[in-house]
Amino acid sequence: MSITAGDRVVLLVEDNPRDEELTIRALAKSNVKNPVVVARDGVEALDYLFARGAHAERPASALPQVILLDLKLPKIDGLEVLRMIRLDERTKRIPVVILTSSVEEQDLIRGYDLGASSYVRKPVDFIQFAEAVRQLGMYWLLLNEVAPPPSDR
Repeated sequence: MSITAGDRVVLLVEDNPRDEELTIRALAKSNVKNPVVVARDGVEALDYLFARGAHAERPASALPQVILLDLKLPKIDGLEVLRMIRLDERTKRIPVVILTSSVEEQDLIRGYDLGASSYVRKPVDFIQFAEAVRQLGMYWLLLNEVAPPPSDR
């Protein structure tokens, strides 16, 4: 998939193949046509965002419209990914929706402390999960006005 700076990409950071498939299917069933880029661990997510490693050829200006971020990830956990996103001028304004099965109150608090735009617990039931993803897609991709990226001054 060739991504350009004008594409309104969804970056899905998810290590569970079942949740990845369900999320992509739910977005498609909701007629969300945006390209979905999947990162299966924290390192891959950061490599994509900062155009390095396997993603070094991606235009650095082609940033996602929204990031759907799981917390329990291999290599680098989701909270650390969120921290790194918020520390960098290029990515600090991208909406990050934590989409997790974690029921830990500390994860919720820490996520918001680190700058999460939203925190959504994954429903166990597929129909409820699909509806939650549909609503996320509708809000973050159609209704929400995204802040422009910081200028290169």
